[in-house]
Amino acid sequence: MRLIIYSMFGLLIAIQYPLWLGKGGWFKVYEMEKQLKDQKELNQALALRNTKLVGDVNDLKSGTRAIEERARSEHGMLKEGEYFVQILPSDKSVAQAKQDAVAKEAQKPQ
Repeated sequence: MRLIIYSMFGLLIAIQYPLWLGKGGWFKVYEMEKQLKDQKELNQALALRNTKLVGDVNDLKSGTRAIEERARSEHGMLKEGEYFVQILPSDKSVAQAKQDAVAKEAQKPQ
């Protein structure tokens, strides 16, 4: 009788192995669902980035306003007759502001 019980228990374990640890087992399914969720989040972030880039490209193709804005912000360019005025916060000293400006100029590529 004991032999039958042990053999049935062994058979039950043998049947359960593929369900839990096999190629299509629960652990693999859980791992694949997690990977799928991560990939969907990555795809959403990339889709948002792509729509922003498409908007930038359309702006650059359609008019000069976007080009002018980019030249002003990234390259510090000004129109003829314009003046650049920088207002510093009151907690910075004038000497520190000058040092920051010199350091910033030194970092710009030539």
